Amino acid sequence: MTPSSAYAARYWHRHEDGRIQCDLCPRDCKLHEGQRGACFVRARQDEQMILTTYGRSSGFCIDPIEKKPLNQFYPGSSVLSFGTAGCNLACKFCQNWDMSKSRDMDRLMDQASPETIAAAARKHGCKSVAFTYNDPVIFAEYAMDVADACHAQGVQTVAVTAGYLHDQARREFFSKMDAANVDLKAFTDEFYFKLTGAHLQPVLDTLVYLRHETKVWFEITTLLIPGYNDSDLEISAMCRWIVNEIGGDVPLHFSAFHPDYKMPDVNATPLTTLVRARNIALLAGLHFVYTGNVHHEAGDTTCCANCHSPLIVRDWYQIKHYGLNPEGRCAHCGTALAGRFDAHCGNFGRQRIPVKLHQLHNNGD
Repeated sequence: MTPSSAYAARYWHRHEDGRIQCDLCPRDCKLHEGQRGACFVRARQDEQMILTTYGRSSGFCIDPIEKKPLNQFYPGSSVLSFGTAGCNLACKFCQNWDMSKSRDMDRLMDQASPETIAAAARKHGCKSVAFTYNDPVIFAEYAMDVADACHAQGVQTVAVTAGYLHDQARREFFSKMDAANVDLKAFTDEFYFKLTGAHLQPVLDTLVYLRHETKVWFEITTLLIPGYNDSDLEISAMCRWIVNEIGGDVPLHFSAFHPDYKMPDVNATPLTTLVRARNIALLAGLHFVYTGNVHHEAGDTTCCANCHSPLIVRDWYQIKHYGLNPEGRCAHCGTALAGRFDAHCGNFGRQRIPVKLHQLHNNGD
C-alpha cells in the first residue's frame, strides 16, 4: 500500500478481545490485522486503523448545486464534486453502486491533496466543493482536511450523506461543513434493516443534531421506491416528524427510483407518486417540497412560504426566474427565504464538466 493511499485514521479503539473497533458509525466493525470494515476503506494495518482512500478519488466533476440536490443553497452556483470508493450502508437500491460498492481500488484514478482540490474549485469559479457519489463519512478525515483547505480559500463545503455515524464523528465532521443533503431513505426501521443493513434512529439523530446544534444548512432527500416506502401512511408519518422535530422550513426532496443494482425488477417511480408525496408533505406543514429525477416544473419551483409567489423557477437545473431581492427576501412580500443566498443568482445552469485535477497539479497552477 503506497503512502498516498494509506492514512492513519481516527475514531477507533482497541477492543478487549484484541480486535480494533471502528467508532465512526453504528456498525462498530471489529477487525483483526489485515481486515477491512464493512465500508471497505477503513482497515486495520500494523496495529492501527488506516483510511485507504485518503487523497484518492473516483473522479472530479463540476455540477450545478441543484444536482446534489440543494435548492436553497446559493442557487445557480457551481460545485466541484467528488467521491471515493466504498460505503457504510448496503443499499440494495443504490443508484451509484458502481462507485459506492466498488472493491477495486484501481478505480480511484485521480489523486489530489486537499490544497489542490481547494485551488481547483477557486480556479474554476466554484462556490463550493461537494463530497458525494459515495458517502463522505467513511472518508471523514480526508473530507475534513479538504474542508479546511477550502475554507482557507473562501470556498464552501457540502456533504451528501446518509447521516449514519456516531456522535463524536458526527460533531467533528459537520463542524467542517457549510451545507448537507441527508438521505432519509424511509421512515421504518424494517426498511433500513432489510434494504440497507442499517437502522433508522441514528439518521434521525443526525437530522435533529443538524437542526438544533449546528448552523449547517441542510436539505433532506427521500428516494421513493414503489411498494417499499411510498405509502400515504409512511410519507405522512415522516413529514409530521420532520415538521415537529426539525421544522417546516427544511426543504424535502422526493426523488424517483430507477431499477438498478440488486433491485432491477422493481418498477421506476411514476411522477404521480412524487406529486402525491409532495401534496402530503405540503399539507403536513412543510414549506419547500421538491420532486427529483423527473421533469416537473411545479416540483422544481421554490415558492415564498408566506405569499406563495414563485421565487425560483427551474427547468431541471436551469433557473428561469429569480424573485429574491439582494437580501434573500421575497420581492413581493419581503419575507426572508430560508437558506443561503448571494446578492444575485448564479447562472451555471445544466452543465456537467469533468475535471482532471492531476493536470492542474502537474501544471503548477
